Amino acid sequence: MSTVTAPPRTLPRAFWALWVCQLVNRLGSFVQPFLVLYLTQDRHLSAGTAGAVAAAVGAGSVVSQLVGGWLSDRVGRRATMLVCFFGTAAALILLGSARSMPMIWATAFAVGLLGDLFRPAVQATVADLLQPGERVRAYGLLFWAINLGFSVSTVSAGVLASLGYGLLFWLNAATSVVAGIVIWTMVPESRPQLEEGTSRRPLLPVVLRDRVFLAMALIEVGYATIYFQGYSTLPLAMAHDGLKASWYGTVIALNGIVIVFLQPLLNKWLTRFDRPKLLAVSMLVVGLGFGLGAVVHSVWGYALSVVVWSIGEIGFAAVIGAVFADLAPADLRGGYMGVSGMAFGLGTVIGPLAGPNALQHLGPTTTWIGVALLGVLVFVAQYALSPAIHARSAQNATSGE
Repeated sequence: MSTVTAPPRTLPRAFWALWVCQLVNRLGSFVQPFLVLYLTQDRHLSAGTAGAVAAAVGAGSVVSQLVGGWLSDRVGRRATMLVCFFGTAAALILLGSARSMPMIWATAFAVGLLGDLFRPAVQATVADLLQPGERVRAYGLLFWAINLGFSVSTVSAGVLASLGYGLLFWLNAATSVVAGIVIWTMVPESRPQLEEGTSRRPLLPVVLRDRVFLAMALIEVGYATIYFQGYSTLPLAMAHDGLKASWYGTVIALNGIVIVFLQPLLNKWLTRFDRPKLLAVSMLVVGLGFGLGAVVHSVWGYALSVVVWSIGEIGFAAVIGAVFADLAPADLRGGYMGVSGMAFGLGTVIGPLAGPNALQHLGPTTTWIGVALLGVLVFVAQYALSPAIHARSAQNATSGE
């Protein structure tokens, strides 16, 4: 892979405010991991109903990607993030106090819808603030903040839940308010201004004509399908090999540990490489890491598999936002980020459906080989698309990006 020779410089204050915002927001992510337990133990709902309510949060999250992207282009990045964080705080408090099923359904969907509005807005803001050569480092730092915060919150949430589930809702809401205050006081509006006399183009007609972007979105669906085998097929495969559920918890915890400790070490090094090709290699590593499941059957073997695909995830997360920023026209940057988020969300639906069914009907060896082959497929597709991505990036740069 060729290297990118962009001189490093100090990242702006507004970026570090976003970093703090991401960290604080994830530190308070107490509700979602314990939502099903809260609904079954505190609200006495059936497991099936609780799972459906959790799915409503997920449905809201998928929709929020497109809505958040549209709002960040039409209303502004800063306003979209403020609506997200302050609105999420209100929705969490309402969900925690809801008693009737219609209210629980409505507030669960609202938590998903409002809670992820900030994602395309944050990604677009980073692209607005930084030059293309600086974006890999910046997106990598945000990814690290997210994982650091989430690693701490999952541990502390278990302790807090023992004091009462209601506390989780209020603390989660409080951290969301703090994140909103950080945006209010430290992050200016960065949305590029249109030339006088011009109107902002509608998103979907532009996206549907953009073959390079659509190809990238399809590749991202494939990657997300692979990645979410770690949370759907992997625990079932380990149980198939006679391993206790507690061992899955230990093995999957390695994902966060690897990211928290290796991401800062790898981040600057990753900026040296050709972004689209690094993305291709990262997706291949993730696919092959899962493919190890075809030949391992012990805790140590599965642990090695998790470590391998976690390293690939680090490369993917650092580069994917930068690649989509390279493709996006400046006036529709938020919308493009929102559509890419929806593509990833689609993969999170396909993955948990495809993997466990393949495991049931084809067995673990065939399933993991299939996952590895999908990794090879997305690698080939992404690598072949690299010249077109570079051409689009150069075109956006010469047109004022």
